Amino acid sequence: MYSAPVSEIGFMLRHVAEFDRIADAFGGDELSEDLVEAILGEAGRFAAEEIAPLNKIADRFGTPWDNGEVTTPPGWREAYSGWAEGGWNGLTAPAAYGGQDLPTMLQVATYEMWNSASMSFAIGPTLTAGAIEALIAHASDDLKKTYLAKLVSGEWMATMNLTEPQAGSDLGALRSRADRNEDGTYSVFGQKIFITYGEHDLTDNIVHLVLARLPDAPAGTRGISLFLVPKFLVNEDGTLGERNDVHCASVEHKLGIHGSPTCTMVYGDKGGAKGWLVGEEHKGLACMFTMMNNARLAVGVQGLGVAEAALQHALAYANERRQGKAPGWSGEGMSPISAHPDIRRNLMTMRALTSVARALCYRCAAAIDMAHKSEGAEKKSWAERAALLTPLAKAVPTDIGVEVASLGVQIHGGMGYIEETGAAQFLRDARIAPIYEGTNGIQAIDLVTRKLPLSGSGEVRGFIEEMRAIVNEAATQNHDGFAEMAGKVGTALDDLAAATDWMLEAQKDGRMEEALAGATPFLRLFGLAAGGALLVQGALATARIGVEAPADALRIHVARYFAGNLIGETASLRFTVTDGSASLLTADAALMAG
Repeated sequence: MYSAPVSEIGFMLRHVAEFDRIADAFGGDELSEDLVEAILGEAGRFAAEEIAPLNKIADRFGTPWDNGEVTTPPGWREAYSGWAEGGWNGLTAPAAYGGQDLPTMLQVATYEMWNSASMSFAIGPTLTAGAIEALIAHASDDLKKTYLAKLVSGEWMATMNLTEPQAGSDLGALRSRADRNEDGTYSVFGQKIFITYGEHDLTDNIVHLVLARLPDAPAGTRGISLFLVPKFLVNEDGTLGERNDVHCASVEHKLGIHGSPTCTMVYGDKGGAKGWLVGEEHKGLACMFTMMNNARLAVGVQGLGVAEAALQHALAYANERRQGKAPGWSGEGMSPISAHPDIRRNLMTMRALTSVARALCYRCAAAIDMAHKSEGAEKKSWAERAALLTPLAKAVPTDIGVEVASLGVQIHGGMGYIEETGAAQFLRDARIAPIYEGTNGIQAIDLVTRKLPLSGSGEVRGFIEEMRAIVNEAATQNHDGFAEMAGKVGTALDDLAAATDWMLEAQKDGRMEEALAGATPFLRLFGLAAGGALLVQGALATARIGVEAPADALRIHVARYFAGNLIGETASLRFTVTDGSASLLTADAALMAG
């Protein structure tokens, strides 16, 4: 059973994501340590006691569809109602709409716990949070007045409608259309696929944000507009009116996240779904990216949450399951498998990678918070830091979620391949996260082509130097193993700096195909090197405070294990980035072979 790692989350917030700076930006005394501990503690309790017990039930029950209606799993409605009543949906939303105006960092911390408890449950509110941000940034005052308070409270939920059968990652190919009406509204027509929580029974209204083209729209992504299309129209007094011309035609049968309805939505079968423009005509993609950037970090947190849950599940099993006698075992009978060196390696790898995922997500959230609260040049600097870290925070933790969940199955042995133990569900659930909200390959392209050149490459170089300063401090410590740890992480940062120089030079020389061939290994290299430095930062903070509990000693040991066993991969990744493109780009014949 899942137990929220509240203490470790709190430590990571304070000492790796530098929460004190965020607290000062948000008002200092109003965001006290006691308040943060209370928020994390209650979130952990709700996740463990109210959501987690429903996870396996939801996996088996799924989301049955009948004549356009979707039924969510048993207990889902009660859990969601309690979650919304707790105010969790409005954690970061403005107080003017009923929110609590708290930092993104705290939202990320709570969403880690919701996702560990059940990724299927957490993904619905994740999309609502993104829609709230998009409407605050781009919607008219009338739309804000009509919809935001109900979304912030969780009384209504929201969706994001991008994908169509012929338009996945290439949104320029979408065909859904919107016609202008004389009253200033629009009639929306088309089909959207893979719409998460597109239909359900958790709330009495669902607010769809839909990308579509106007009749006079230019071709490509420059001709896309964003529309708000509610399931039920809203009367002037705020009550619900007639059903809009939008319905769920089917739900997908998926590898994982069975408790989350993934819908095919059809707009305009009966004359046109009534919608309202969000932002300006033909500029909908910019509006939607406000929502997608929020969602990309949130998806990274999904990978983190599943990794933590899979780790806990595997650790409990490994300490209980007995097989053979491990070297050095002095107890009676067979030893727990956790005593065998290979199992210990897998468990430590799971723990270290999960810690890296947590550090990257929380650091990204901190940059977003500082960008929101800063002004002028400082705001620009923090915005660029958030932009640089977003593809890392989306891709690296989601890859880690799959890797850690797979190791969890391995630790369970043959029983891991059997659904009864629950280990397989983590792997099935985690597998979608590297795919949606922009595949991890797209994140790598974004990192290499759009984020490395920020401020003439000054942003990425500045970040690397910040990580190097952490390592240099560790090298001066007398604490056992710190110098060795610092040396190995420092070497990884050298690999990152060299690969970054090569990437920038390749693009400058017009060797774009070579640069893109190395984009994915470059992203992983970046994540491992930065993650290693952030684990060192946590170890330094622990040493300064004092090693007073087993968790403190474990935190330092995890950093040492990562430096000694995992971060060495950066050397081979650097070689792949700088020298691997030739064998890839000349592989046409092999790729075409039958």
